[in-house]
Amino acid sequence: MDQAGTLRKLMRRRVAIRPMNMKPVRVITVTSGKGGVGKTNVVANLAVLMQKAGNRVLVLDGDFGLANMNIVMGLEARHTIHDVITGEKEISDVIVTGASGVRIIPASSGVMRMTQLSASEKTILMERLEAAPVQFDVLLIDTGAGINSDVAYLNAAATELIVVVTPEPTSIADAYALMKVMSQDHKVKRFKLLVNMVDHEKDAMGVYNHLLNVSDRFLNINIEYLGHVLRDARMSQAVLSRKVLCEGWPESAAAGCLGAVAKTLLEKPAAIELTGNVQLFWRNLLSEVSL
Repeated sequence: MDQAGTLRKLMRRRVAIRPMNMKPVRVITVTSGKGGVGKTNVVANLAVLMQKAGNRVLVLDGDFGLANMNIVMGLEARHTIHDVITGEKEISDVIVTGASGVRIIPASSGVMRMTQLSASEKTILMERLEAAPVQFDVLLIDTGAGINSDVAYLNAAATELIVVVTPEPTSIADAYALMKVMSQDHKVKRFKLLVNMVDHEKDAMGVYNHLLNVSDRFLNINIEYLGHVLRDARMSQAVLSRKVLCEGWPESAAAGCLGAVAKTLLEKPAAIELTGNVQLFWRNLLSEVSL
């Protein structure tokens, strides 16, 4: 069955059991072309901030072979997504609860086979998530870095895609490469750009304008400026302390920036667009869309 066929099958099954008053779910991937740009810290903080704003947030650590989210959140994980893929556990068995009640599906660490899931394993993952008896309003997915098949799959599956980039030339180049692959190979045309680790907001706007100019020349995509996060030594302190920045240091400059980003996300949800990918519209069922 092709990806569109899989989507139709899953959606029809869920439509049959969906409560009429169920709130639509937002599926947001946070991704990057290059590692080391602070993506996991961004996800952890946005999760806590969105939870505090009244949303039920579930986080999937999508870097399946290199678990980081539970470390950043200061959690111990007895079971991981690897146990779900192998059929040993259900999604509800592996979920751990972090700061402010955010729930996390942890990744495995040092399991080589989890770094490149097969097509059947990806289908298993999607079906288990789609059928999980867990109520949530926002699913935040922290992907791995780069353009491998697992990263592309998760990005193509989301309803909103946030690209985290820093002012470093290599990060900018890799962010462009990521958007190019997602656009040309997976029909994703809308991206939100978050510029991390900047000294001034003007530096972030410079990165955004550069990527916008290049993409306007060579790619048919839309890049929305989501915001920036200032370079802040307390972010490193938070990581070392295994605490989320906005919980331990809410008055810090970076926490203020992340608060503004979370506010923008909540106030401006993206319109859902069908691209033909296996999009994870779990519980955000397309009752208004003809499949």
